[in-house]
Amino acid sequence: MAEGCTVIVAVGGDGTMNEIAQALIDTPAALGLIPCGSGNGLGRCLGIVGRGRDPFDVLRDGQPRLIDTGVADGHPFFNVMGLGFDADIAARFARLPRRGFQAYVKTTLRAWRDFTPVKVNIRSVETTLAAEALMVAVANSNQYGNDCYIAPGARVDDGALDLTVIKPVSFWQALPLARRLFAGNLDGCPHVHRLQSARFTIERPAPGLIHTDGEPHEAGATVEVSVRPQSLRILAPTA
Repeated sequence: MAEGCTVIVAVGGDGTMNEIAQALIDTPAALGLIPCGSGNGLGRCLGIVGRGRDPFDVLRDGQPRLIDTGVADGHPFFNVMGLGFDADIAARFARLPRRGFQAYVKTTLRAWRDFTPVKVNIRSVETTLAAEALMVAVANSNQYGNDCYIAPGARVDDGALDLTVIKPVSFWQALPLARRLFAGNLDGCPHVHRLQSARFTIERPAPGLIHTDGEPHEAGATVEVSVRPQSLRILAPTA
Protein backbone atom coordinates (compact mmCIF):
# COMPACT_ATOMS: atom_id res chain seq x y z
CA MET A 1 0.00 0.00 0.00
CA ALA A 2 2.88 2.36 0.75
CA GLU A 3 3.99 1.80 -2.85
CA GLY A 4 0.64 2.97 -4.17
CA CYS A 5 -0.99 -0.46 -4.70
CA THR A 6 -4.74 -0.11 -5.12
CA VAL A 7 -5.59 -3.84 -5.03
CA ILE A 8 -4.05 -6.50 -2.76
CA VAL A 9 -4.96 -10.08 -3.75
CA ALA A 10 -5.49 -12.92 -1.27
CA VAL A 11 -5.30 -16.45 -2.67
CA GLY A 12 -6.63 -19.02 -0.20
CA GLY A 13 -9.45 -19.71 2.20
CA ASP A 14 -11.21 -17.54 4.77
CA GLY A 15 -8.22 -17.67 7.14
CA THR A 16 -5.86 -16.32 4.48
CA MET A 17 -8.45 -13.74 3.48
CA ASN A 18 -8.74 -12.64 7.13
CA GLU A 19 -4.99 -12.23 7.60
CA ILE A 20 -4.62 -9.99 4.55
CA ALA A 21 -7.89 -8.09 4.95
CA GLN A 22 -6.91 -7.01 8.47
CA ALA A 23 -4.16 -4.86 6.97
CA LEU A 24 -6.63 -3.18 4.59
CA ILE A 25 -9.25 -2.03 7.11
CA ASP A 26 -9.99 1.69 6.70
CA THR A 27 -7.52 2.08 3.83
CA PRO A 28 -8.18 3.09 0.21
CA ALA A 29 -6.78 -0.23 -1.08
CA ALA A 30 -9.22 -2.95 -2.14
CA LEU A 31 -8.98 -6.66 -1.39
CA GLY A 32 -9.02 -8.95 -4.39
CA LEU A 33 -10.05 -12.48 -3.44
CA ILE A 34 -9.26 -15.77 -5.17
CA PRO A 35 -11.09 -18.22 -2.91
CA CYS A 36 -9.50 -21.67 -2.88
CA GLY A 37 -10.00 -22.87 0.68
CA SER A 38 -12.23 -25.50 2.23
CA GLY A 39 -15.34 -23.34 2.62
CA ASN A 40 -14.83 -19.91 1.01
CA GLY A 41 -17.71 -18.40 2.95
CA LEU A 42 -17.11 -14.74 2.16
CA GLY A 43 -16.35 -15.45 -1.50
CA ARG A 44 -19.58 -17.41 -1.85
CA CYS A 45 -21.64 -14.79 -0.05
CA LEU A 46 -20.34 -12.05 -2.35
CA GLY A 47 -20.73 -14.15 -5.49
CA ILE A 48 -16.99 -14.16 -6.18
CA VAL A 49 -17.01 -17.94 -6.40
CA GLY A 50 -19.86 -20.29 -7.28
CA ARG A 51 -21.53 -21.93 -10.22
CA GLY A 52 -20.40 -20.35 -13.47
CA ARG A 53 -18.31 -17.74 -11.68
CA ASP A 54 -14.57 -17.29 -12.29
CA PRO A 55 -12.93 -15.23 -9.52
CA PHE A 56 -10.25 -14.05 -11.96
CA ASP A 57 -13.03 -12.35 -13.95
CA VAL A 58 -13.95 -10.49 -10.76
CA LEU A 59 -10.35 -9.32 -10.37
CA ARG A 60 -10.46 -7.98 -13.93
CA ASP A 61 -13.99 -6.60 -14.12
CA GLY A 62 -15.23 -6.28 -10.53
CA GLN A 63 -15.86 -3.04 -8.67
CA PRO A 64 -14.78 -2.13 -5.12
CA ARG A 65 -17.55 -2.68 -2.61
CA LEU A 66 -17.49 -1.46 0.98
CA ILE A 67 -18.32 -4.16 3.53
CA ASP A 68 -18.43 -4.28 7.32
CA THR A 69 -15.79 -5.70 9.65
CA GLY A 70 -16.63 -7.63 12.80
CA VAL A 71 -14.35 -7.54 15.83
CA ALA A 72 -14.42 -10.33 18.44
CA ASP A 73 -12.23 -10.01 21.53
CA GLY A 74 -10.01 -7.69 19.51
CA HIS A 75 -9.73 -10.03 16.51
CA PRO A 76 -11.19 -8.74 13.21
CA PHE A 77 -13.40 -11.05 11.16
CA PHE A 78 -15.18 -10.59 7.87
CA ASN A 79 -17.21 -13.78 7.56
CA VAL A 80 -18.14 -15.53 10.84
CA MET A 81 -16.85 -15.79 14.41
CA GLY A 82 -18.05 -18.30 16.95
CA LEU A 83 -17.64 -20.03 20.27
CA GLY A 84 -18.65 -23.44 21.50
CA PHE A 85 -18.83 -26.39 19.15
CA ASP A 86 -17.71 -24.58 16.01
CA ALA A 87 -14.68 -23.09 17.77
CA ASP A 88 -13.74 -26.60 18.91
CA ILE A 89 -14.05 -27.82 15.32
CA ALA A 90 -11.94 -24.89 14.09
CA ALA A 91 -9.16 -25.82 16.52
CA ARG A 92 -9.27 -29.46 15.44
CA PHE A 93 -9.44 -28.53 11.76
CA ALA A 94 -6.40 -26.24 12.09
CA ARG A 95 -4.32 -29.25 13.20
CA LEU A 96 -5.25 -31.44 10.22
CA PRO A 97 -2.50 -32.14 7.66
CA ARG A 98 -5.10 -32.22 4.86
CA ARG A 99 -8.31 -30.23 4.60
CA GLY A 100 -11.44 -30.15 2.48
CA PHE A 101 -15.17 -30.71 2.87
CA GLN A 102 -14.86 -34.43 3.67
CA ALA A 103 -12.22 -33.74 6.31
CA TYR A 104 -14.53 -31.12 7.83
CA VAL A 105 -17.41 -33.60 8.06
CA LYS A 106 -15.22 -36.27 9.68
CA THR A 107 -13.82 -33.76 12.17
CA THR A 108 -17.34 -32.62 13.07
CA LEU A 109 -18.54 -36.15 13.76
CA ARG A 110 -15.52 -36.90 15.96
CA ALA A 111 -15.96 -33.67 17.92
CA TRP A 112 -19.66 -34.39 18.48
CA ARG A 113 -18.87 -37.21 20.91
CA ASP A 114 -16.71 -35.06 23.17
CA PHE A 115 -18.34 -31.65 23.29
CA THR A 116 -20.27 -30.37 26.33
CA PRO A 117 -22.77 -27.53 25.73
CA VAL A 118 -22.14 -24.23 27.51
CA LYS A 119 -24.49 -21.81 29.26
CA VAL A 120 -24.30 -18.31 27.82
CA ASN A 121 -25.72 -14.91 28.66
CA ILE A 122 -25.91 -12.58 25.67
CA ARG A 123 -26.54 -8.85 25.78
CA SER A 124 -27.06 -6.51 22.88
CA VAL A 125 -28.21 -2.93 22.63
CA GLU A 126 -31.75 -4.17 22.03
CA THR A 127 -32.22 -7.29 24.19
CA THR A 128 -30.79 -10.02 26.42
CA LEU A 129 -30.79 -13.79 26.04
CA ALA A 130 -29.83 -16.61 28.40
CA ALA A 131 -29.48 -20.05 26.83
CA GLU A 132 -27.69 -23.36 26.91
CA ALA A 133 -25.77 -23.46 23.66
CA LEU A 134 -24.17 -26.02 21.47
CA MET A 135 -22.60 -23.03 19.74
CA VAL A 136 -22.91 -19.30 19.27
CA ALA A 137 -22.05 -17.83 15.87
CA VAL A 138 -21.89 -14.14 15.03
CA ALA A 139 -21.95 -13.60 11.29
CA ASN A 140 -21.10 -10.74 8.98
CA SER A 141 -21.89 -12.80 5.87
CA ASN A 142 -24.69 -15.32 5.55
CA GLN A 143 -22.72 -18.58 5.69
CA TYR A 144 -19.79 -20.55 7.03
CA GLY A 145 -18.90 -21.72 3.53
CA ASN A 146 -19.90 -24.58 1.24
CA ASP A 147 -23.37 -22.93 1.21
CA CYS A 148 -23.94 -23.77 4.90
CA TYR A 149 -26.12 -20.81 5.90
CA ILE A 150 -25.64 -20.01 9.59
CA ALA A 151 -27.24 -16.55 9.13
CA PRO A 152 -29.73 -16.61 6.25
CA GLY A 153 -30.46 -13.12 5.02
CA ALA A 154 -27.39 -11.54 6.63
CA ARG A 155 -25.79 -8.73 4.65
CA VAL A 156 -22.14 -7.72 4.73
CA ASP A 157 -22.84 -4.00 4.43
CA ASP A 158 -25.80 -3.27 6.72
CA GLY A 159 -23.84 -2.08 9.77
CA ALA A 160 -25.11 -5.01 11.85
CA LEU A 161 -24.04 -8.51 12.84
CA ASP A 162 -26.32 -11.56 12.91
CA LEU A 163 -26.06 -13.82 15.97
CA THR A 164 -27.26 -17.43 15.89
CA VAL A 165 -27.47 -19.66 18.95
CA ILE A 166 -27.92 -23.36 18.27
CA LYS A 167 -29.22 -25.16 21.33
CA PRO A 168 -28.08 -28.68 22.27
CA VAL A 169 -29.60 -31.34 20.02
CA SER A 170 -29.46 -35.10 19.81
CA PHE A 171 -27.77 -36.81 16.88
CA TRP A 172 -31.15 -37.49 15.27
CA GLN A 173 -32.29 -33.89 15.78
CA ALA A 174 -29.01 -32.72 14.23
CA LEU A 175 -29.83 -34.32 10.88
CA PRO A 176 -32.89 -32.14 10.07
CA LEU A 177 -31.00 -29.17 11.55
CA ALA A 178 -28.16 -29.80 9.08
CA ARG A 179 -30.69 -29.89 6.23
CA ARG A 180 -32.02 -26.52 7.37
CA LEU A 181 -28.49 -25.09 7.45
CA PHE A 182 -27.79 -26.08 3.86
CA ALA A 183 -31.26 -25.09 2.68
CA GLY A 184 -30.93 -21.65 4.29
CA ASN A 185 -34.10 -21.85 6.37
CA LEU A 186 -33.04 -21.75 10.03
CA ASP A 187 -35.78 -19.25 10.84
CA GLY A 188 -38.53 -20.94 12.80
CA CYS A 189 -36.36 -23.86 13.89
CA PRO A 190 -37.12 -24.72 17.56
CA HIS A 191 -33.43 -25.34 18.28
CA VAL A 192 -32.28 -21.89 17.14
CA HIS A 193 -32.26 -18.34 18.50
CA ARG A 194 -31.40 -15.45 16.18
CA LEU A 195 -30.58 -11.84 17.04
CA GLN A 196 -29.25 -8.86 15.11
CA SER A 197 -27.31 -5.94 16.53
CA ALA A 198 -24.22 -3.78 16.13
CA ARG A 199 -22.74 -5.08 19.39
CA PHE A 200 -22.97 -8.22 21.53
CA THR A 201 -21.53 -9.16 24.92
CA ILE A 202 -21.34 -12.93 25.33
CA GLU A 203 -20.70 -14.31 28.84
CA ARG A 204 -19.85 -17.95 29.54
CA PRO A 205 -18.75 -19.73 32.75
CA ALA A 206 -15.03 -19.85 31.93
CA PRO A 207 -12.43 -18.76 29.38
CA GLY A 208 -12.12 -20.88 26.27
CA LEU A 209 -11.78 -20.93 22.52
CA ILE A 210 -13.33 -18.64 19.96
CA HIS A 211 -12.69 -18.60 16.24
CA THR A 212 -12.62 -15.78 13.73
CA ASP A 213 -13.08 -16.86 10.12
CA GLY A 214 -12.07 -20.37 11.15
CA GLU A 215 -8.88 -19.38 12.99
CA PRO A 216 -8.95 -20.42 16.70
CA HIS A 217 -7.95 -18.11 19.57
CA GLU A 218 -8.05 -18.32 23.35
CA ALA A 219 -10.44 -15.79 24.88
CA GLY A 220 -11.85 -14.87 28.26
CA ALA A 221 -15.15 -15.75 29.84
CA THR A 222 -16.63 -12.51 28.47
CA VAL A 223 -16.35 -11.94 24.71
CA GLU A 224 -17.17 -8.54 23.23
CA VAL A 225 -18.25 -8.55 19.57
CA SER A 226 -18.91 -5.40 17.56
CA VAL A 227 -19.12 -4.14 13.99
CA ARG A 228 -17.10 -1.50 12.13
CA PRO A 229 -19.46 -0.44 9.34
CA GLN A 230 -18.22 -0.30 5.74
CA SER A 231 -14.56 -0.47 6.73
CA LEU A 232 -13.14 -2.81 4.05
CA ARG A 233 -13.07 -2.42 0.28
CA ILE A 234 -13.31 -5.68 -1.62
CA LEU A 235 -13.59 -6.35 -5.35
CA ALA A 236 -17.00 -7.89 -6.02
CA PRO A 237 -19.05 -8.80 -9.10
CA THR A 238 -20.91 -5.93 -10.68
CA ALA A 239 -24.07 -8.03 -11.02
